Amino acid sequence: MHAHSHPATPDWAEQVRQACARRGLQLTGPRAGVVAVIAEHSAPLGAYAIIEALARRENKSIAPPTVYRALDFLIEHGFLHRIESRNVFAPCAHLDHDHRGVLLSCQTCGRSVEIEDESVGAAIDRAALSAGFVAKGRVIEVAGLCEECAGRSA
Repeated sequence: MHAHSHPATPDWAEQVRQACARRGLQLTGPRAGVVAVIAEHSAPLGAYAIIEALARRENKSIAPPTVYRALDFLIEHGFLHRIESRNVFAPCAHLDHDHRGVLLSCQTCGRSVEIEDESVGAAIDRAALSAGFVAKGRVIEVAGLCEECAGRSA
């Protein structure tokens, strides 16, 4: 099992830029702006928090569809995960390979940790196949307390 803590960092933003260049993907201005905003924050962000931060950063109004298109691109290419239960977006910690991770999301501070455990993925694939279902993608979310918050509540 491999664990990678979020938040994103400026290094993550640079990794996204490099991955786009290697893959021949266009990191447009709006996409780069969203990456920069996410890289500046310690916890996953919702779309409207991203829009507000981007508007402050660029000192102009930002149209929500522009940000939603950028988020869709970043998710589609594996740079972000959408944490469905909280409707927020977290940076992917594994830009170097295709994977299906598990997001451990702290209910107190909002931070997330991404883990990879192939046995979890294999179990889900087996269960899906036994039901006649072919899983194409997934993000598993586990809510709880991070080590720091759990220590505070003990």
